[in-house]
Amino acid sequence: MFIAMNRFKVVKGEEAAFETVWSSRKTRLDEMPGFLAFHLLKGPEKEDHTLYSSHTSWASKDDFVAWTKSEQFRESHRNAGQPREKPMYLGHPEFEGFETVLSEANPHQPRQAAE
Repeated sequence: MFIAMNRFKVVKGEEAAFETVWSSRKTRLDEMPGFLAFHLLKGPEKEDHTLYSSHTSWASKDDFVAWTKSEQFRESHRNAGQPREKPMYLGHPEFEGFETVLSEANPHQPRQAAE
């Protein structure tokens, strides 16, 4: 499994706008071979920003790379980085990619894909 994450430092007061951008966009991830799950995570609040992370799980790194080169990727990111009256982020998102080296599931719980 491959996990792709982007960290976003969202300017204080822009959290609702940021979440709306994500909840209203059509990702087309479900059309991609190897796509397992997507999560938008809200992290700790700092003085000037709230940390968010987008988290996608893929069957393999190759599946993720294919996504980044796809028409679906281009379409879902078409309006990313558009100028706004008020900036939504501090700096650029920071990408982190992880390949699974060890995985353990709770045998007492129903199995959920990529959770």
